[in-house]
Amino acid sequence: MPLPAISLGMWHNFGAPGSDSGRRDETALHANATAMMQSAFDRGVVHFDLANNYGPPPGSAEERVGRILRQHFGTHRDELVISTKAGYQMFDGPYQDGGSRKYVLDSSAASLRRLGLDHVDIFYHHRPDPTVPIEETMGALDHLVGVGDARYVGLSNYSAEQLSAALEVCEREGFARPVIHQCPYSALDRAFGSGALPVGADAGLGAIVFSPLAQGLLTDKYIDAIPDDSRASTESVFLGTGRITPELQDALRSVRAIAQDRGQSVAQLALSWVLADDRISSALIGASRVGQVEECCDVLVADPLAADERDAITEVFSSAVTSGR
Repeated sequence: MPLPAISLGMWHNFGAPGSDSGRRDETALHANATAMMQSAFDRGVVHFDLANNYGPPPGSAEERVGRILRQHFGTHRDELVISTKAGYQMFDGPYQDGGSRKYVLDSSAASLRRLGLDHVDIFYHHRPDPTVPIEETMGALDHLVGVGDARYVGLSNYSAEQLSAALEVCEREGFARPVIHQCPYSALDRAFGSGALPVGADAGLGAIVFSPLAQGLLTDKYIDAIPDDSRASTESVFLGTGRITPELQDALRSVRAIAQDRGQSVAQLALSWVLADDRISSALIGASRVGQVEECCDVLVADPLAADERDAITEVFSSAVTSGR
């Protein structure tokens, strides 16, 4: 099943008012979320990616996307790829995270209720659970395909070794085989993907990479300073000011010059870098406004990076990471 080169994720900016979207008015928040999905769809981005815990609070992103699908995409369901996941904590109490059969199946049923769908196109196990036999988790995913709750299954945040183990179990037990895996990967953060991507490619799996802009570091935003309204300024658990070193800013300035020569922004160049890797099926973007969706989608009509351009960008960020340690 081919995916669009750009996919839209709902990790941020689709939750409740006053959460990480910064919008405290429900009407404005919902209108913005709707506009982002419509803009993406109009540009050929037909894959919308969720998880049971996206919001905040957990589940609220699925509820909002379900409303938008019913209100604006009713006749387009067969044109869409809707994915969701289970694996991170939903609520306090037992059986609210992990990889047990109970949690995975209960979470799938709850996600379908929130989304208002009778199936998702891809259901992922969101992260490995060392406390549960991998046979149990993969058996639960197999069940979802068997009963029609998911068309396909995938794995997310599985290391190279964990991915290999899961695939071996599916082969041995005759379970539905994952067709895709998700991993973090960008020109700046390559460590995890450098292990998982070759394993997936050798096994014939598709790959969709998240954080291709390194939580916003690979944009024009932090080249000269840390804006007061940026994620880094809040010392987010995912991005703090400590990552924005002089070495990184120098690297971003060098990359900006390459981007300008190509008529691109830094963010567009970072996406072009990811998509130049033939092991990658799709780059998963997040956005807070329509303009960001449009900027990312413009990559789809840009000239692909030449091998020497990609190598030059890789070298710039390799030096920045080494110098900044």
